[in-house]
Amino acid sequence: MVTSTPTGKILRMIVLVALAMIAGGTLYYSLLQELYEALPFAFGVLVTSAFNIFKLKMLERNIHKTLEMDNPDTGKNYIKLQYLLRYFLTAVVLVVIGLLHIYVDSPRIISIWGALFGLFTIQIALLFVRHTKLIEDEPPAEKPDTVADEDTKDIIDKTEQEETEEIVDND
Repeated sequence: MVTSTPTGKILRMIVLVALAMIAGGTLYYSLLQELYEALPFAFGVLVTSAFNIFKLKMLERNIHKTLEMDNPDTGKNYIKLQYLLRYFLTAVVLVVIGLLHIYVDSPRIISIWGALFGLFTIQIALLFVRHTKLIEDEPPAEKPDTVADEDTKDIIDKTEQEETEEIVDND
């Protein structure tokens, strides 16, 4: 698994969050419900987490394709279309899971709660990646001086020199 890229790190975190959700769901169902209900929950988390990974890869491909486009308006329209497509695909997955949840009741295949929890794996993974600083874009910036750049230093030096000359002239 490639983890050196930001996408790879996010993918790894999605898998870890999904496994944590499955473990938590199994614990919940084993303590407070029937243990056999843990499997549909786990399947719901797995299906929607895999779907999130698919959407993340799709987003990465779309970004690279957009950056290679010559016309900015074409790129903007392409990104908007892909954004709507990802939302439409999410709606389709939710509808299919809801229909499976409603109509296939005898052995429950998928838990709607597991699917909803699984949809949040990407958001939780992004929060973890962001706050644990797994993505290191740039080294930490040095502590800024009170004087921002050389031009500002020159202006301040000239002003101090003029003030000093005025004081000397007044004496």
